[in-house]
Amino acid sequence: MAYIFEEPSRTFNEYLLVPGYSSSECIPEKVSLKTPLVKYKRGEEPALSLSIPMVSAVMQAVSDDGMAIALAQEGGLSFIFGSQTIEDQAAMIRRVKDHKAGFVVSDSNLTPAATLADVLALKEASGHTTMPVTENGRSNGKLLGIVTGRDYRVSRMDPETPVSEFMTPRENLIVGGPETTLKEANDIIWDKKLNSLPIVDAEGNLMYMVFRKDYESHKSNPNELLDSHKRYMVGAGINTRDYAERVPALVDAGVDVLTIDSSEGYSEWQSRTIEWIRAHYGDSVKVGAGNVVDAEGFRFLAEAGADFVKVGIGGGSICITREQKGIGRGQATALIDVARARDEYFAETGIYVPVCSDGGTVYDHHVTLALAMGADFIMLGRYFARFDEAPNNKVVVNGQHMKEYWGEGSSRARNWQRYDLGGKKKGMTFEEGVDSYVPYAGSLHDNVAITLAKVKSTMCNCGALTIPELQDKAKLTVISSTSIVEGGAHDVVLREKASHK
Repeated sequence: MAYIFEEPSRTFNEYLLVPGYSSSECIPEKVSLKTPLVKYKRGEEPALSLSIPMVSAVMQAVSDDGMAIALAQEGGLSFIFGSQTIEDQAAMIRRVKDHKAGFVVSDSNLTPAATLADVLALKEASGHTTMPVTENGRSNGKLLGIVTGRDYRVSRMDPETPVSEFMTPRENLIVGGPETTLKEANDIIWDKKLNSLPIVDAEGNLMYMVFRKDYESHKSNPNELLDSHKRYMVGAGINTRDYAERVPALVDAGVDVLTIDSSEGYSEWQSRTIEWIRAHYGDSVKVGAGNVVDAEGFRFLAEAGADFVKVGIGGGSICITREQKGIGRGQATALIDVARARDEYFAETGIYVPVCSDGGTVYDHHVTLALAMGADFIMLGRYFARFDEAPNNKVVVNGQHMKEYWGEGSSRARNWQRYDLGGKKKGMTFEEGVDSYVPYAGSLHDNVAITLAKVKSTMCNCGALTIPELQDKAKLTVISSTSIVEGGAHDVVLREKASHK
């Protein structure tokens, strides 16, 4: 007969952390959230680490190049969605790497023949007020000048006035060369009282823009996740069908780490994919695998050579795999089981394979619970989909600002490869994800700061200043349904918050 687990399948909502002794040294300002991203041997440092234990999900509604840049600025990492053409995914990777932590590839460009009306339309569409004028109107064209808000007055000019008549011409601009470092660029901006500095190559073609405002942003983000060339780090999702074509293109574009994006990772298809990557790139290309929900699944992927293993089936807010197929496991139980297997594997082999908790994270405190249960980092979809930086549309539903959010298993995503079980048949037979909305929450920076403040505070309550220390010291208790009620406001009539106009 079938094997039956004795322990119930539990979710994060069924657990609480019990406080431990907290010394006067244990304050949030001293907490480090640095965590390994890829496997490493005992006594060695991992090749890649995260400054914060948060990565964005491999989803169309979540992870594009804009999200990747914003999250890397905070110290996390995005896995750009693979349910698009190889060329488009590689282009997103390049845009992240070209951003160069302060060196911005301009996306608001004009030709000299453009008009004031075009300037205003571009400003409305992009929100940008600084617009390079290039010979061909492209971001890498020959620089002829720049238009800023100081170059025109709408009330006194004809909308059809050509840009060439009011732009600041190239000969009047201060520019940097291809060898200019970010520090040098910022020094020029401050010394010359500029708002921006164009960076051009030897032929006078525009390469990047460096903005004064980004200097402040850089200083306010000390945890930025940068590679050895001071470029933002970025990941990408791949599937088990076209990896022989997709992986080389992504590696050429500069991707830092890959992950196999699949609803179920305990399969020969994943081991074949990892085997192909190792045969062609050795250990130079880092690739995670998953998803699994038990020790057997973890052991299989670790032995196949995965650099990290993702845990979770059916726990995502837009995932309906469990109700459609009756397969999966409560996220907390799955994570605890896999983390225990990870520790056993480390004790046996001396190789530490990080575990990523993917799914089931609804509240901020779930992040801390997942870390305490053994996760090295957390993959989040709905959480990031609510922010300005996500590529999904912002809409109004019943008078409330929302953002569209759809699963990779939905018909809208058309990502049949993620649920591929081999064979010749291609396409989706049934959906494993829904198309939905999530409440709009504003900027990523502000929300991540709040979430991490809660995580650090709770870690201090447990007497821990690092994630490994939390996992060593954490005490978890299963809670009853009535204690869940007790944990929120109860037996009172809540006052409505006063509105300030």
